[in-house]
Order: sequence, then C-alpha cells, then structure tokens
Amino acid sequence: MPPPGPDPAAALYSTVMSTTPPVLLLLTTCPDAASADRIAHALVGEQLAACVTRLDGAQSTYRWQGEVTTDNELQLLVKTTAARVDAAIARTVELHPYELPECIAVETRAGLPAYLDWIRAQTREDAD
Repeated sequence: MPPPGPDPAAALYSTVMSTTPPVLLLLTTCPDAASADRIAHALVGEQLAACVTRLDGAQSTYRWQGEVTTDNELQLLVKTTAARVDAAIARTVELHPYELPECIAVETRAGLPAYLDWIRAQTREDAD
C-alpha cells in the first residue's frame, strides 16, 4: 500500500479548475420535444451552451400547488460555463413553457481536459 500523500487527481483538479473558467452542467426539464428543441437550439445558437443533450423518457414526481403529480418530461443536460450560466438560465426561463422551470447548475469537478476546453471555446462571446 502506498504511503499517504497528495491525491494526484485532486492536484490536477485544483490546477486545472483554478486556472480556467469553471464548466457547469445546467439541468432543466421540458414537457415536449418542441420546447426542448427550441431551448436547445437557442442556447447553442446564442453561444450560451456548447452542447445540449436531450434525454427522452424522464418522469418527474413533484408537489405543485398542493398536489403530488407525475409527468413525463425530457431532461436537458446543458454544458456551459460559469461566465455564461446566468444568461443561459435567463434565456431558458424566457423560452420555457413552465411557470417555474427547473434550472439547476452543477459545477464539474473533473472531465476530459480537451472536452472542457471545447465547452469554454464554444461559449465565448466571440466564438465562431
């Protein structure tokens, strides 16, 4: 068993994440393909996200206006950066048919460096 010491993954994480803009995964759900496509195309087209992955077949159970309900939805996984997440959330809310859409951003702790760099490059305001 190796002696205790610094975790190489933690060192890589702290080096990579401290010198580059954080990449975030923004989660939202949509009631139908049309709204999911509209949001995905707007976010990518306006460089607020590098990629939006659509997962069909999600089912959400939640309490709304005092009632427990279950709905079939589509889950969107929006890849963006800390610099663009506020604008991505605002645009999602603007386009979303729900009164209170799910918008939860989670910071990535690790990832393929080239992919994370690609996300950063695609979400720069001057990207093309």
